Order: sequence, then structure tokens, then C-alpha cells
Amino acid sequence: MKSTIAIGSYSESDGAGLAAEFDPVTVSGPAAMAGLDPQQRPAIRVAAFKGGGLFGGEEMDLLPELGLIANYGVGYDAIDIDAANARGVKVTNTPDVLNDDVADLAVALLLCLGREMMHAAEWAKSGKWKRHGEYPLNRKVSGGRAGIVGLGRIGREIANRLAAFKMDIHYYSRRQKETPGWTYHDNPITLAERVDYLIIALVGGRETENFVSGEVLEALGPKGLLVNISRGTTVEEEALLDALENGKLGGAALDVFLNEPAIDPRFYKLENVVVQPHQGSGTVETRRAMGELQRANMHAFLAGDDLITPVN
Repeated sequence: MKSTIAIGSYSESDGAGLAAEFDPVTVSGPAAMAGLDPQQRPAIRVAAFKGGGLFGGEEMDLLPELGLIANYGVGYDAIDIDAANARGVKVTNTPDVLNDDVADLAVALLLCLGREMMHAAEWAKSGKWKRHGEYPLNRKVSGGRAGIVGLGRIGREIANRLAAFKMDIHYYSRRQKETPGWTYHDNPITLAERVDYLIIALVGGRETENFVSGEVLEALGPKGLLVNISRGTTVEEEALLDALENGKLGGAALDVFLNEPAIDPRFYKLENVVVQPHQGSGTVETRRAMGELQRANMHAFLAGDDLITPVN
């Protein structure tokens, strides 16, 4: 009987790595485990998890000998950690290896939004440059005031990059951190009031749901730009759409949404929005490193060694 299961849709290379190293049972999502042979399920001790739905207590109970959920990704909000703790199930994730790519994308989104690069590219491609002349002037990004909501690993990488753009760095975190003179705010509203750009780098989950509320967006104001590379749940999405449609927010550049990939079609109609398909860590190099770290945690558990990146 096989002792591992791979849950979710893996790339060809990560799927091949799992197959070569573990030869796991494969299913599309946690709910699909109910369709496994009841005699097969008790043998499974390790789950390699890459989304496909919520992994809660009910799903964990389908695998009575489950000891580890090795999550593919730094965010583990799809896993019920309380349920895992109650069942003695360890959870790991893949932090650090994706910090650079996500931070790079956050900066690229801000530049793309402020300099209107998507619209300018279309201006050139459509022939308007030839017919109508230069593209209209847009907005200087360097030298502005940037606010980071969540100064964790990724948030700090974003701040370091923006500091190189001669920006005044402000941040919100649960506690004040040692920084090179960056300005700390103890709530997101006062942070938003003080900055031109607000970049969200929070973890997902219940504690941060709608953390960037309509009140925060109002404080950011009609010239403010919002960038979100965290989770769609961290922003009050209805309030965000209303603010963008009514001119109460200058613009938004978003890699994450509620209900993705079936995102609200209102976003597509807005000229002041840059949309990306949740591809923050989506490079060949980083996804390879994430898969290797996921599998290293699986090997460690099965060998009885210390987990490399434990969550609980």
C-alpha cells in the first residue's frame, strides 16, 4: 500500500518529482479522497498538498494515519491548522524560496499601474502612436511614499526594493520591527492616510479577512494606488470595486482575487486596474525550488527527522 498522496494539480516537473521519489496516490483535491478505496486510505501517512479545495478536519479524517500535510506554497490558509493540531497532524510550507519572485512582481505591478504600461503598449500596437502622436503623460513612481501592509519575509523584500526607488517607506505590522528608519504605524488606516502606494503582503486566513477594509481604501484616497500580491481575502473586494468605479481610489494592481480564477467581471471593465493571474511565484526556478522543499519535508517526516519548515 502507498504511504503518500499528492493532492491538487502539479506541473509536469513537480508531478514527475513526486512520482519518482514517492510514487503517491493522486487526487484532484481533498474532497476527492472520499472516492479512494477504504482499504487504501489507512496506509497514507503523508499528503503533498497543492490546493484544490479546503483541507479541513473532515478531509483529514478520511486518512486516519495521516501525520503530515506538506503544503506547496507559503500560504496555508486552505488548511485548517486547528483541526490538524487536534489530530496530531504536522503541517509544513515552502517559505523564503519564493520571496524574490513575489516581491519582484509587486514592484512590477506598481510600475505598470503608475506608468500605465498596459495602456501605453496598446497605444503603440494599435497604431495610435503613429496616428495621434505621443501617449499621454502618466505618473512618476520613484520618490513616492510607499506603505507595506505586513512586514514579513515578502513585505520586507518589497520594502527593500522600493527603497532603491528612493521611496519613503512606511509599514504596518503587528509589532514594530527593526528597520533602516522606516516609519511604523500601528493600524492600517493611519498608514493609508500617509502614503501614495499601499502594497499588501499579509498572510491569508480568517485573521486577515477584509483587513484592508473600505475605511482603509477611503484613507488611501482618490490618488492612491493599491497593489495586492497576498490573498484576495485580505481586501474587502466589494468596497475595492466601488472605490475604483467611483473615483475614490486612483487604481489597483492585483495578482489575487476572491473566487479566482472566476474573478468578478467588474475588474475587466476598469481602466485603472492591472490584472494578473495569481502568478507571483510563477517562475520555473522558484516553482522548482518550492517542489524540492515540499518533497524534502516529506522525506524528513518519513525518516523521522526534524521538519525543515514546520508551520505547527
